Amino acid sequence: MSVAETSIQLQLDELCLIKSSLLPDEHLTFLEEETIWNDLIEEHTTSGTTTKKAESPARFRIDVESSEVYFVVEFPNDYEGKLTAIAPPTFSVKGDNLTRNNHDRWQSIVKEQLELIGESEFPVYQLLILHLLPMVHEKVNSQLSLSHDSDHAEAPARPTQSIYHALLTSHHLISPNKRRSLQNWSTSLSISGFAKVGYPGVIYATGQKDDIEEFVGNIKAMQWLALKVRFVEELPGDNDSESEAIDTAGKDCRWKEFQKVGEVVDEMR
Repeated sequence: MSVAETSIQLQLDELCLIKSSLLPDEHLTFLEEETIWNDLIEEHTTSGTTTKKAESPARFRIDVESSEVYFVVEFPNDYEGKLTAIAPPTFSVKGDNLTRNNHDRWQSIVKEQLELIGESEFPVYQLLILHLLPMVHEKVNSQLSLSHDSDHAEAPARPTQSIYHALLTSHHLISPNKRRSLQNWSTSLSISGFAKVGYPGVIYATGQKDDIEEFVGNIKAMQWLALKVRFVEELPGDNDSESEAIDTAGKDCRWKEFQKVGEVVDEMR
C-alpha cells in the first residue's frame, strides 16, 4: 500500500469514528466533494475498502443544532492521524453571529486542547468528540435553561425491557482495575460491548435499559480524566425484536477489548 493509500485509510478510520460518535443534533458536513467523501466513508464502513478517489482534501464542518459556533476542519493529503505531521490538520472557529470575543475564546480553547492531546492517536476525534462538542452542548443547554426554565417537564419512563446503548469516552483507559470492573459488570448485567484501551479510552455497551443505566452509573462513580458520556439512549430499530434478541443471546453476551481506534471502527460497522 502506498503512502497516499495509507494516509487516506487512516483519515477514513478517523472520520468513521467521528461520525459514529455524533449525537442526533450533531452534524458533519463536507464542504468540498461532499458526495464523494460520504461515499468513501460508506464504503470504508461497510467493506473496509474504497473504489473512489477524492480530488480535494477532506474539509468538513462540525456543528451542533441551536449553537452559534461551529468548527471547520481540514485534513492535508498526507495526514496520518498525528499532530506531529509536517502538515497537521487545521481547525477554524466559525459562526454567523459570533462576536469577536467569543471567537477568540473558542480559538484559545482549541489551542489549549490540542496542546493537551499532543501526540495521541487520532487527535481530531479527541478534540471534537471528547472536548469541543461537549463544551458546545454545555453552552447551548445553559442558554436554553435560561429561556425555558418553566418547560422542563419530566419525560415518561420507557418500558423496562427497552434496549439501550451507551457510548463513553475518556482521555485514557489503562488501569487494570477499571478494565476488570468493566468485564465483571458486563457479565453481571448481561451487557455486550467493548472497551478501547490506551489513548483515548472508548467504552460502548448494549443491553436492557436498567442494566445500561446501572453500568454507566458504575463507570461515572470511578475516577476518570475527562470522562464524557456521549449518549445513553434507546437503540434505534424494532424494540420488540431487539429485546427478544438480547433475551435469547444473553448467555452469549461478550465483552471485548481493543488496542487501536481502527479496531473500534471495524467493530461498529
